[in-house]
Amino acid sequence: MLSPDLARLYGVEVRALVQAVQRNSERFPDDFLFQLTDDEYKNLKSQFVISSWGGARRANPYAFTEQGVAMLSSVLRGKLAAQVNIAIMRTFVRLREMLATNQKLRRRIQELEKKYDAKFRIIIAAIEGMLEEEGKPKTGIGFHAKLAKPESRDS
Repeated sequence: MLSPDLARLYGVEVRALVQAVQRNSERFPDDFLFQLTDDEYKNLKSQFVISSWGGARRANPYAFTEQGVAMLSSVLRGKLAAQVNIAIMRTFVRLREMLATNQKLRRRIQELEKKYDAKFRIIIAAIEGMLEEEGKPKTGIGFHAKLAKPESRDS
């Protein structure tokens, strides 16, 4: 999560959040947060297609990992901070559950594809054969094929 988003959730200014993190830098190793590079920030802005996204800034925003967000609870104190942190942690748990479910589903679909792939090939080939048959001109059967103008009986 980005520092401006976290600051909004926690009800503090971005600079106050960043100052609290900097004062407790020993609690935030590189795998807890990092500052976006200029290129990363420009790319992020272009994905939102808003030229003034985030307003004027002196520094690029920080990106917090799940562990970094959890560590914020020890740095930002107060009733709101605790409630926000609980909500964020629950959201991370739900996201992990959704990802795990999707991965299980993807694996199951791949297993089924392998299992039924040959059978589906036979069905597809049969359908293609029927479509080819439909495109061929049909020959007449019996009397209907010889229908023409009736001969006159004058002769």
